[in-house]
Amino acid sequence: MNQQDGGILVFAEQQNGKIHKITYELLGKARELAKKLAVPVSCALLGPDGISAWELVYSGADLVYYIADDCFSVPDEILYRQNLADLIGRTRPQICLIGATSFGRSLAPGLAGACKAGLTADCTGLEIDEDGALIQIRPAFSENILVHIKSSAMPQMATVRYREFDALPRDAARRGKVVNLAAKNSVDPFIKTIKRVRTNSTDISDAKVVVAAGRGLKSAQDLGMIRELASLLGGVVGASRQIVDDGFLSKEHQVGYSGARVKPGLYVACGISGAPQHLAGMKDSGYIVAVNSDPSAPIFSVADFGIVGDLYRVVPQMITKTKAAGAPAAAAGGAMDRTG
Repeated sequence: MNQQDGGILVFAEQQNGKIHKITYELLGKARELAKKLAVPVSCALLGPDGISAWELVYSGADLVYYIADDCFSVPDEILYRQNLADLIGRTRPQICLIGATSFGRSLAPGLAGACKAGLTADCTGLEIDEDGALIQIRPAFSENILVHIKSSAMPQMATVRYREFDALPRDAARRGKVVNLAAKNSVDPFIKTIKRVRTNSTDISDAKVVVAAGRGLKSAQDLGMIRELASLLGGVVGASRQIVDDGFLSKEHQVGYSGARVKPGLYVACGISGAPQHLAGMKDSGYIVAVNSDPSAPIFSVADFGIVGDLYRVVPQMITKTKAAGAPAAAAGGAMDRTG
């Protein structure tokens, strides 16, 4: 294959044969950028046989390179890097976009090195300037400023945070092409999967309701009431960095700049003061309910409803009222809205 599309290449991450939702968000943004550059959009899909590669065409790709092999059933960065670097070398895209998922963040630096390209990590915005160069926008200094980065190396490579861009509506009438390719070096003698530790774990980024605990929680045993409230509301448990650092919850529950960005319909912050790093990960939630004993806590600046009080008193009341109502409890006690 000597084809050189010179356009935008999106890495289509898959997990257990299912394409990650961030891929569709990247395709939506790639189409916007491609329109300005008048170039095509392609996708690199590496995974086991049987994945519906045409879904990527229906969601914005002009061309899908499908490298089907069971070796991609596990997240082996070395095999992915070898095959992606080879594909990039042959197709020579101007721009390469990768989702800033756990795997994407692990894969991208090595891939950029293999391609002798630069890399801007955790972008929240992408633009094309008057010279046709990609402007990569990301937060810096605890999200206090946004930096605009331009790379002179090709391809211009960036990882993009989940839930930053909108996916395009699925269009089964879109025309495109799927090219099937053989995997290179499909056996890595240095890596062996012994056991899969986690399966079917909830992705907090997709949750409709998040009940999060902060440093106001005194012990890991007290997470029981947080879990109970989350369960009653049909949600999942989140956490501030302090809770994770203290070992109360694992990293996948962390919300914030160094954790996950969430946009649930309802976010309940229990004992979270509202450091900028945390606010960056949840401030775009539909409704934010904050419970904190400090009336001057920054979390109240983004909250729709604020309850000034001890979470050990307020959360049990919320549980009781939710059980009685069969629906999310209304804020009670010393409540205040964003206006005061």
